[in-house]
Amino acid sequence: MLTATVRVISDDAENIIRSLRPESGRDLPRTRTDLRLERGEGVIEIVASDVSAMRAALNSSLECIRISEEINKIIR
Repeated sequence: MLTATVRVISDDAENIIRSLRPESGRDLPRTRTDLRLERGEGVIEIVASDVSAMRAALNSSLECIRISEEINKIIR
């Protein structure tokens, strides 16, 4: 199994993690994702059975983070 941890250090970390929750409920095949807040940072832990599954999960999570950040910029 492969494991990756992504830390979101942002004033919007809580909103970003909240916006990713629906996606984490629909885990990609061969992956498991855990989302949480730790000391004001968003933490995304991904466990995948193979490199392809990890790549897909990381790409999905990073794209969702990017979109969330863009939306937060627009609404300010």
